Amino acid sequence: MLERLNKDLQALKDESMFRTLPDVMVQGRFVVAKNGRKMLNLSSNDYLSIGSDETLRQEFFASNSPEAFSSCSSRLMSGFDACTCSLESTLADLYSKPAAVVFNSGYHANTSILPAITTSRTLIVADKLVHASLIDGMLLSKCDFVRFAHNNLEKLASILESKHSKYDEVIVVSESTFSMDGDVCDLRALAGLKRCYNNVYLYIDCAHDLAVVGKGGLGEAERQGVIDDIDLLVATFGKAVASYGAFCVCSQVVKDYLVNKARGFIFSTALSPLQMQWTGFVIDKLASFDCQRKKLQSNVSHFLGRLKEKGLQTPSSSHIVPIIVGSSEQAVKKAELLAEQGFYCLAVRPPTVPQNSCRLRLSLNSAMSFEELDNLIDIL
Repeated sequence: MLERLNKDLQALKDESMFRTLPDVMVQGRFVVAKNGRKMLNLSSNDYLSIGSDETLRQEFFASNSPEAFSSCSSRLMSGFDACTCSLESTLADLYSKPAAVVFNSGYHANTSILPAITTSRTLIVADKLVHASLIDGMLLSKCDFVRFAHNNLEKLASILESKHSKYDEVIVVSESTFSMDGDVCDLRALAGLKRCYNNVYLYIDCAHDLAVVGKGGLGEAERQGVIDDIDLLVATFGKAVASYGAFCVCSQVVKDYLVNKARGFIFSTALSPLQMQWTGFVIDKLASFDCQRKKLQSNVSHFLGRLKEKGLQTPSSSHIVPIIVGSSEQAVKKAELLAEQGFYCLAVRPPTVPQNSCRLRLSLNSAMSFEELDNLIDIL
């Protein structure tokens, strides 16, 4: 076995696809390499800069006294935590949904929910570029699935028209803001398609716009006014909320079913009570982060506008801005050149993105200045 593994690893190295863990330390908005080089962090999902907000951290610790640091058990055993239950109630109220259920991560949620709720009489129809966790969730499910060309809602409509009557239920799976292209799904159009059928349901992963957009910070579903149309809305706390874990807002029936059937929920040790206190603290403040949201959107408009002026192409319309360069070797080289100029941005390569679409994935945040962004564009 080891000989085979070594051979496969060497092939990855030959193709500039070999990955190693970066030896860097995060310091606020920056990362510091082992050689002492300080770089602006463009690989973090801390879109509202909450994770680097020392004042907010001090406020949290001044007002919270954790009773425990670890749950040491699953929630179905002795891992019950009042903070998690309170957080679930808060999330359900914010989204005006009957229920919410917390998972240990976005990956746990997406690989647990779909296998739990599907049968051989279910069809999943998913966007071609949904996250790897959703693909794995589909592969683990006991049902058929098909994928439609990215954001091609005409193709989706055609699939629904031809296949909906052959299954008990059809679940349309998409992201609201796509994690690698940075473009936004037309959720209103998805909701319109759903309303044409009585057995079509929407499962939307809103990981990258929770807290970032919407009057109350509830994401694209709120901004586009379609929360009521989404049957299972999933998002993570590990990005703009600057915490850890994930949640699904849904009906009470779906929650009860997930508690009984979702293996990632049943067989995982519950999240730390301290972590849940911090998450609840941030979620309670979602609506108050409007200044950060406006600053982020200002940075996005400025950056995308300057990219267009320079003739640099990107599919993005959001705070996630990919610069697609093609080959893995070129992406790695460009990332190294950026690092030399003080910008930390890692190359994204297959299987994270399709072949020949390797890229630099730039994550903008609210704390970046126009000067920093202009310097980055000049280097690009």
